[in-house]
Amino acid sequence: MNVFSENNNLSSHLFWDVDRMTLDMSTHKKFIIRRVLEYGLLSDWIIIKNYYGIVEIGRIATSFRSLDRRAMSFIATYSGIPVNTFRCYTTRQSIPQHWNF
Repeated sequence: MNVFSENNNLSSHLFWDVDRMTLDMSTHKKFIIRRVLEYGLLSDWIIIKNYYGIVEIGRIATSFRSLDRRAMSFIATYSGIPVNTFRCYTTRQSIPQHWNF
């Protein structure tokens, strides 16, 4: 299923750097979930939650090497997964960035 079908219209700002018509919800699920968690709107979150389910989103999010702290905290709290099981939590950068936005 395409990301921009009639019943599944994710925000276009999430995929500004790729051809949106080639994205497939099942093939590119890690990419789509990461973008929605980090930059998506509430409507985008509802779409992926209904499509993948919270268990699948939580399982995939635990495998990300890097994920915004807020996104990680949100998905950990919502799914009930402990934060210390996230890969991005255990493999933090050894040299933090100068600017913390």
